[in-house]
Amino acid sequence: MEGTILVATAGQGVLRSSDDGHTWYRLGLGQDIEFDAVVRCLAVHPEQPNVVYAGADAGLVRSDDAGATWHRVDSPMNDQTIWSLAIDPGDPDFIITGTGAPSRAAVFRTTDGGTTWDRLPPEIPEFCAGVSKPRVLTATVDRYDPKNLWFGIEEGGLWRSGDRGDSWTRIDGSPARLPHGVTNSDIHCVLVLQGPPKTIVVAVVNALFVSQDDGRTWTRTDTRKQWGVYYTRLVKQIPGTDELLLGIGDATPGTLTKIFRSTDLARTWQESSLDTPANSTVWAFGVHPADARLAFAGTKYGHLFRSTDSGRTWTKEWREFSEITDVAWTPAIAPAPEGH
Repeated sequence: MEGTILVATAGQGVLRSSDDGHTWYRLGLGQDIEFDAVVRCLAVHPEQPNVVYAGADAGLVRSDDAGATWHRVDSPMNDQTIWSLAIDPGDPDFIITGTGAPSRAAVFRTTDGGTTWDRLPPEIPEFCAGVSKPRVLTATVDRYDPKNLWFGIEEGGLWRSGDRGDSWTRIDGSPARLPHGVTNSDIHCVLVLQGPPKTIVVAVVNALFVSQDDGRTWTRTDTRKQWGVYYTRLVKQIPGTDELLLGIGDATPGTLTKIFRSTDLARTWQESSLDTPANSTVWAFGVHPADARLAFAGTKYGHLFRSTDSGRTWTKEWREFSEITDVAWTPAIAPAPEGH
């Protein structure tokens, strides 16, 4: 491949390879995130492939050289842990981020590329059942109707905005509150497919919820009953298509994992094949519109897999990592450190 693979970790910052995975480099000294930082999420700029954002324990950081060097984007999130970020692909100056444990969970927005920020409603409780301090695990801009935004909290529910984040409505709850609704508050991932019909997919800890009527009703798939493993970590859209990748495992961190693909708006799923048994649950997928066939999958305990056929088959990379939190790739090439 031509480009740079980026692996975010909880304890070794962001590692990168610009030679198709043959050699890997850690962060250098004197940057705004430490080489042993906790980094929770990555996002490649939709128009400038050399620009990458990362949510870290130092706050929001940005690289302008495909991940070789990083500087902090000054914001109210300085020194807070950012768990999720979403860039509007039609307006890349619009970014929403979500913080969380050990920091206070909150959602922030910039409309000018990070120069100014607003803290958005609602006020998220400091503590919750299940994980002690909640974290905003997922944030999404609806690329097909960008006034609609989503975020999901572990554990604190599914939230939706129809006005670019000025106001939010919590839409999970019991069937008595919302018939045929999202009934689990442990939200792991949200994405929107164009269709037709337009489809919203929500991954909770033990199920998938799918809506094709703009969230009025939802269809639930119990992942343990369907596939024998329950821990439903994430779904990822294959760029330029309505096809999906699904990562689930037997627990967190787990001892085994499965990857599935859907080509019919999450109605049916086909299991992908891994050439090596993974050591834990898949925690992240990395894709890019520059090549929809190329995808990476990282497991919680550091295995990195590559697919060159849009997720049908996966091959384990030679390099293993510490705890993987996110994976991305960009067609931009990061420079090698001096002396290499």
